[in-house]
Amino acid sequence: MSERVRTCVIAGGGPAGMIAGLVLARGGVDVVVLEKHRDFLRDFRGDTIHPSTLQLLEELDLMDRFNHIAHHKVVSARLPAPDGSQVTVMDFSRLNHPHPYLAMAPQWEFLNLLAEAGQEEPHFELRMNTEVTGLLWSKHDDDTEPDGHQVSGVKVSGPHGESQIKALLTLAADGRDSAIRDEARLPTISFPVPLDVWWFQVETEGPGTATGSMVFPRLNAEYPVLPIPRGDYIQAAMLIPKGADATLRARGDQALRREVTAALPECTAAAARLTLGDVKVLDVKMNRLERWWRPGLLCIGDAAHAMSPVAGVGVNLAVQDAVATARLLTKPLRAGAVGDRHLAAVQRRRMPPTRLTQAFQRRVHAGLERVFATGVPLSVPRSLERILRQFPALSGVLPRLIGVGVRPEHAPSWARRPPPD
Repeated sequence: MSERVRTCVIAGGGPAGMIAGLVLARGGVDVVVLEKHRDFLRDFRGDTIHPSTLQLLEELDLMDRFNHIAHHKVVSARLPAPDGSQVTVMDFSRLNHPHPYLAMAPQWEFLNLLAEAGQEEPHFELRMNTEVTGLLWSKHDDDTEPDGHQVSGVKVSGPHGESQIKALLTLAADGRDSAIRDEARLPTISFPVPLDVWWFQVETEGPGTATGSMVFPRLNAEYPVLPIPRGDYIQAAMLIPKGADATLRARGDQALRREVTAALPECTAAAARLTLGDVKVLDVKMNRLERWWRPGLLCIGDAAHAMSPVAGVGVNLAVQDAVATARLLTKPLRAGAVGDRHLAAVQRRRMPPTRLTQAFQRRVHAGLERVFATGVPLSVPRSLERILRQFPALSGVLPRLIGVGVRPEHAPSWARRPPPD
């Protein structure tokens, strides 16, 4: 069964898909977002909302709604020096920015906020529990593609069975394991990564617990643990060697509890209640498409470039991809004439920040690889330590790169909603 032809269909209701759908709809583009799950609750979601994303919410007149979501502000991050002291490597308060901090908020609440805003737009439709099962193909008019075909929509499976949605443009925002990207046979560059992440929550136990506005890794356990303060609990990320999940799980619950107690001694009682069932593993991948598009199809966010969790930049880049996509494609979509050159323009704009951010992450990976190989604790190189201590203002450089981005994107004027008088 086929539906009426849509202007844009978006596969994936994550940050990239929801932001793209909202901004396109505010520009008058008929858009339908398809999310395969019943809700936005996932085992692992990037909960980091960066300054540039917060500014975007303000531009979209959604900041007041965001402030009603329980969130925690992180202002600085420290790493150990070789002598064991702490060095501030990131100080967001040094940013000349309206939101000089990282906001840690449950991503499902962030996505619900975007869904509610989208539902207020007459051109926006969100379908939950609706999975894209394949692409629709048609003959490409000018035969510029090697196989002479273009994407003309998607096959879906939803509450009412199987159907097809034809569309002028299909946006693939279905994540780092994108089935659409695979079916479209878009060439990918993959990078080796030395780590996976164990992700779990630890209840806080009083004033001595790390719940402030600063984060720093704990190195007393066998593997580094990064405790992210979330108010009444800590979201903990244990960095483990790539592929070590099964081996570490074989040690049992008691080994986990000993490791967490060593890393977070202020949470000893809570650590004693942890089980391996509380631990989710993030299979870390890093890659990017050499080409993000083919006629009728554009990949954005993790579908175009899977990022490492280092510095939590994946959501930020996905959101910026989405804004750039909507800004560059709204006019041709409304004219019914979106072409290859328009899709290529999105990639040209967003590829440089992707490459630079991944280059930074690969440098961090190299340091972690040495830690895993040698057992020498993670620390700031002496040369960098001396520079940061002598010129503390330089601790604002990484927040600019990570929190704002190499090429920040802003909401176009037609997508902004002025607050009521």
